[in-house]
Amino acid sequence: MRRSARFGAALLGVVLGVPACSGGERPGGQDRVTLSYAVWDNNQKPVMEELGREFTRTHPNVTIDVQFAPWTDYWTKLRAAAGGGAAPDVFWMNGPNFRLYASNGMIRPLEEEIVRDGVDLSVYPRPLVDLYTLGGEHFGLPKDMDTIGLWYNRTLFDARGLAYPANDWTWADFQTAAARLTDPARGVYGTAAMLGGFQEYQYNTIAQAGGYVISPDGGKSGYDDPKTIAGLRFWTDLIRTGRSPDLVTMTDTLPLQLFEAGKIAMYWGGSWNVAEFSANEYTKDRVDVAPLPRGERRATIIHGVANVVSARTEHSEQAWQFVKFLGSRRAAGILGRRGPIPAYTGTQGSWVSAHPEFRLRTFVDAVAYGVPYPVSVDTAAWNEAELTYLAKAWTGEVPVEEAATDLAAAMNALLSKE
Repeated sequence: MRRSARFGAALLGVVLGVPACSGGERPGGQDRVTLSYAVWDNNQKPVMEELGREFTRTHPNVTIDVQFAPWTDYWTKLRAAAGGGAAPDVFWMNGPNFRLYASNGMIRPLEEEIVRDGVDLSVYPRPLVDLYTLGGEHFGLPKDMDTIGLWYNRTLFDARGLAYPANDWTWADFQTAAARLTDPARGVYGTAAMLGGFQEYQYNTIAQAGGYVISPDGGKSGYDDPKTIAGLRFWTDLIRTGRSPDLVTMTDTLPLQLFEAGKIAMYWGGSWNVAEFSANEYTKDRVDVAPLPRGERRATIIHGVANVVSARTEHSEQAWQFVKFLGSRRAAGILGRRGPIPAYTGTQGSWVSAHPEFRLRTFVDAVAYGVPYPVSVDTAAWNEAELTYLAKAWTGEVPVEEAATDLAAAMNALLSKE
């Protein structure tokens, strides 16, 4: 359920009221550079600014100007700025948008610098490294990562006398618990089968059923595969049996809001929900997290943000040095204390210990069975088709097999244009 998942220097300067990337000379002829660094999460802006200051300590001629734009505006502004040749020097990139920017020459390949400086990419989870690789070249260094877990309401479990979700739960265990936790008289549901939070819902069960969303070469939809359809049916069955609110209810009131109101007992959510649940008055001392239940196999979608360099930056070496620093163990340690899970292997302890009230090791352990977020060159096009066709199955208008088969045909048509 959920997340996630979430302008060029000149444009951002106007929009955000900050100066664009600039260069100049210090006394003695040393170059002075200001790098613009664009992010979409205001909660992370302070730690990004701290990382910028840490970088400047060892690179005194380089200042980092962190520029924030909310997720709802970030990509629109970034695409306009990049198209005009005025993108920020360094900026956040996600999986669904990466191939579009890389294939259109809007971000720089970093292969030469990675080899030259001996950067060890094995310190990051392989699915994240692969996510930001195109044509055999690496375009970014992973910053953070997120996996999906089963958040649950201990109070509702206790009221029904149920044991909390175990590490070895199966789909059958989950479905049985959802039935027992559902209480129509009190408006409480065992879970919520949201449509639209694919990273938290459908993509996980598709992988757990042994299906796939898109072929490894990015050329074919997997939605007409029987195993993929089984992963979708997992959710539609929950609505059909009344263990989840219907689609209209979940559109009017998001499952996140229902969970925080004690109306949903089990919530498929991301590691990013930690900040929300630890601050919410209802959830902060009532919920915890367990691994996702297992289908034919154990799986969770893994995703993460990468730092990339604009293809048009005038300060490519300084921008690379900053990206390299952001991908370092030192930077990961700082990020973990105040932000999301750092991607650098072995540095996640600071993130886990920041919220001892939750079993956050669950999310870190899930990396071992992480499945990459499915993407193509124009991911957004078929993401829209997913909603259009699958909504008919979620409302019961057509059988899930029919909706999935129609979606596969539409998705294949879109992929053929890439």
